[in-house]
Amino acid sequence: MSNAIKTVALVGAIAASFAAHTTTATAQAKEKCFGVSLAGENDCAAGPGTTCAGSSTVDYQGNAWKLVDAGTCVTMEKDGSRMGSLEALDRDLPQG
Repeated sequence: MSNAIKTVALVGAIAASFAAHTTTATAQAKEKCFGVSLAGENDCAAGPGTTCAGSSTVDYQGNAWKLVDAGTCVTMEKDGSRMGSLEALDRDLPQG
């Protein structure tokens, strides 16, 4: 194999390595955060009888979740007093 071909192969391998590292480094882990989405903006789960994404009917509905960056859920404060939770909450549920 010629030196030119070896050099091109080496440069390609290094570039691929950097690309893989950059993609991995920028991908942020996510977690489900209950009680932080506005009505109709949840990612999934909005209690019994609902289908999934966009099915919450109340702002900050406690049993509806939104995906957020890992480690940020429990520090999120909504509407001045409602904190995010890693588990479903029994607050701000639709009446009925």
